[in-house]
Amino acid sequence: MLQKMVKIQVLGPKKDLPNVLDVLYAKGTVHIEDASVPVTPGEITLKKMTAEQVGDIAVAHSKIGGILLTLPKIKTDEKTVASFYSSLKAISHENLLARASTVISELETATKTLAKEKSDLELALINLGRYEKIIDKIRPLETSMPKLEGFEVTVLLIQKEFKDVIDIIRNALAEITKRQFELMSAELDETTIAAVTIFNKRYSEQVHSYFFNQNVNEVRLPPEYLGKPFNEIFNLIEERKISSTQEISRLNAELEKISSTSYTELSALHRILGERTEELSIFSKIGQTEYTFVLAGWIPKKSLKETKDALKDTFEGRVIVHELVLTPNEMAEAPTFYDNPSFVKPFEFLMRVVSPAKSTEFDPSPIMAIFLPLFFGIMVGDIGYGLIILAFAIIMKWKFADREWLQHLMNVLIMGALWAIFFGWLYGEFFGDLGEHMGWIEPKTFFGVTWNRMEAIVPFLILSIAIGVFHVFLGLILGIVNSYTELSCKRHVDKAKKHICEKTGMMIVITGLILVIAGVAMTLPTALITTGAVLIIIAIPLIIIGGGAFGTFEIMSTVTNILSYSRIMAIGMASVILAVVANKLGGMMEVAIVGVIIAVLLHTLNLVLAMFSPFLHSLRLHLVEFDSKFYEGGGKLYKPFKKEEGGKSV
Repeated sequence: MLQKMVKIQVLGPKKDLPNVLDVLYAKGTVHIEDASVPVTPGEITLKKMTAEQVGDIAVAHSKIGGILLTLPKIKTDEKTVASFYSSLKAISHENLLARASTVISELETATKTLAKEKSDLELALINLGRYEKIIDKIRPLETSMPKLEGFEVTVLLIQKEFKDVIDIIRNALAEITKRQFELMSAELDETTIAAVTIFNKRYSEQVHSYFFNQNVNEVRLPPEYLGKPFNEIFNLIEERKISSTQEISRLNAELEKISSTSYTELSALHRILGERTEELSIFSKIGQTEYTFVLAGWIPKKSLKETKDALKDTFEGRVIVHELVLTPNEMAEAPTFYDNPSFVKPFEFLMRVVSPAKSTEFDPSPIMAIFLPLFFGIMVGDIGYGLIILAFAIIMKWKFADREWLQHLMNVLIMGALWAIFFGWLYGEFFGDLGEHMGWIEPKTFFGVTWNRMEAIVPFLILSIAIGVFHVFLGLILGIVNSYTELSCKRHVDKAKKHICEKTGMMIVITGLILVIAGVAMTLPTALITTGAVLIIIAIPLIIIGGGAFGTFEIMSTVTNILSYSRIMAIGMASVILAVVANKLGGMMEVAIVGVIIAVLLHTLNLVLAMFSPFLHSLRLHLVEFDSKFYEGGGKLYKPFKKEEGGKSV
């Protein structure tokens, strides 16, 4: 159901604003709107708060986050972090900023310096590993290379599929260096060839310029390695790797020492600064005078008192919460706040995806929570399929616990599967007629009908149409209720009256049609048929008054809506027929294993269809045939100013 909303203004001294936002953020009840827009004509226009008034909280939050990223993570005691957080939360906006500035000045330079030195050494280690790997591969070629004095060595890394490029490079180097070069190659790994190039230093600039222009991956040996034999270079690399690793260990020890003394406080600071940054991000919606701030928003009626009390207790009367008196048209702009039991939440999610209800409308989610799984169960109606769908939904919920949308859909499937098991018991179906053939189960008899879907086709069709009549009538009744609400609020009075006439007339004319058709088909007394005809005659003027001449066409549309519920029978019949065919085909095979495979494959296909088709058609019956009788949608969702589970404020 939808909660009643009220609009409020929060007024107080500008110096208290950060702490007011802190309280509202913690309560998480107010949907904040732009307070600089006048609520009623003639009201004073307030100036917007500016970004400069936010202060340095966002900068401090970013810097604290940067420090945390440079430090090694340590296991923190949640109680200690919570204690730090509570103590920081209790201090004023200015004192919090001062404490953050002190921590930043003490740690930022030191951690940045250590982190940069460590990063440089780690990059050097990567390069040393690359040099080592290359030199190890090309050391056997050293005997065929010229003396390196006066020459420069560079290594080109070329993917194997482009090995033909080596000949192009060879020809280019011959022209650039006037043949004063050597080029040798060896496989570096499964995908790369290392091409070693030795050339006269006087051509260094032209050679490197050529490699750069051709986008060749070039690895140039450091200057201290040039002119030395490869074995000596290899040893120098090993020594450098050892010294770099030792230096990295020393830097890690220093960073860990800082972490051990400061990580807990930094974590608490980062958390509360992040919250304050999010709180202050709504400054542009807050109005101000020279000394006062004004914050406007919507709040559920049931949460108004506790929010007022929290502000009163914290600020000792300096901050006032004023409940605004609004016109019906202004109340219609209230955000939509769904407040349903947990079993309705998945269907609330579906309605939000389609289009949220307006705050003055009836919320269809609870009705959908009753009927959609019921329709699904009537259509699937098989114990075996229901059990598999139930197991599938539970596994998906467990495997993807972090995906909210999937959790909602799986909850819908679970409810539908439970109804499918119940109707499977009623129909006597376990993987089609397998359970009946095995003597495990048989169709039940109710109201003089044995509910075997293969035989009771007409009763199933009548049941489906009866469900359609009830469901559509319920939609028309809710449409009348919505229109009466509009009428009582004196909103769109003429439109509301016409809707009431049209929907009342529609219910009467459908009742009349049912009496006439039932009387003719079942040879009921003439008086019943006459009553039906009179109802139709009475209803037509009501429909014309409400919807005009074209309103009469809605009669056929509504009849078509009701007949659409016959899909409940049709889809259910298709499902059971395919299940029976799977069993019969499997039983006809001379080789048992082949029969089992065929039956399993057909049942699997039927099961996949049973999960998707009944769900989609049940959803369509609600969104098209049912909701169209009373639901407009297009509301804006209630988004209270608070921290969400994912960590962001709304």
